[in-house]
Amino acid sequence: MPSRAAVLYRLGAAAARAVPAPVASLAGQVLSAAVVPLAGDRRGQVERNLRRLDPTLAGLRLHRAVQATFANYAAYWVESFRLPGTPADELAARMSVEGWEGVEAGRAAGRGVILALPHLGGWEWAGFWVAACQQVPITVVVEALEPPDVFDWFVGLRESLGMHVVAVGPNVLGGVLAALRANHVVCLLSDRDLGGGGVEVDFIGERTTLPAGPATLSLRTGAPILPTAVYVNGRHHRALIRPPLAIDRQGRLRDDVTRTTQVLADELELLIRRAPEQWHMLQPNWPSDPGHPRHRATSAPDGAKLYP
Repeated sequence: MPSRAAVLYRLGAAAARAVPAPVASLAGQVLSAAVVPLAGDRRGQVERNLRRLDPTLAGLRLHRAVQATFANYAAYWVESFRLPGTPADELAARMSVEGWEGVEAGRAAGRGVILALPHLGGWEWAGFWVAACQQVPITVVVEALEPPDVFDWFVGLRESLGMHVVAVGPNVLGGVLAALRANHVVCLLSDRDLGGGGVEVDFIGERTTLPAGPATLSLRTGAPILPTAVYVNGRHHRALIRPPLAIDRQGRLRDDVTRTTQVLADELELLIRRAPEQWHMLQPNWPSDPGHPRHRATSAPDGAKLYP
């Protein structure tokens, strides 16, 4: 029997596709505005994130920024629900890309390409564009969700958009290595350390850990890492693909991974700062965040208040 969560996702997707796009978009905005006062810990996390990026945010400005973040997150879901079946010409008309030549150069070397992204903007649209418009094989690494039928629903959604899916878990390394050997574009959401065994870095003014996967894979395979973000402006999407990170062996692999991950953290911060209200980071991501496995009482940089 389907879980309640899976039923809700399916109903949400069916409803989003059943009505015209403007109606679905308006419904998402209304729902997001209603959810913010009830969001509790997630609202507090968004407040902390925004104030890490801009410690001057307070009062009405902070409130509006939080509302905008939740509205953008709702728009992401509405769009994702409606994506299956979107014609390639519509994908192309509503997408512009800066830096695609870096992907082409990386694939010309035959070792695959790693796109390292933050949880920002409309990455599902961009993945569909890569598969449908560029006809380039794309593999995405996704979190293994519970209950299993919710995970299966997400896998089905992304596979319907032409993406190959590899789940975080015991087989993730083999799946990603196989994708790179097949010269795929591999997308790794890299601004959150899901497994808790990542590399300690400075990220947006505080120490935390970020996943070691992008750096480790690049150093082992020679696949370039291209920091990437996809920004949404109304109905248009703009992907910014940064130049590949300088990847070279200078000493022990562990030291090289740490150094490269710090460079990637700096690039991700640069990308996030371009559109802070499109950053969909709703989970604890720093040890100073309540709910983080390494939570500790501390003060945010520049005197920013930590919200309970």
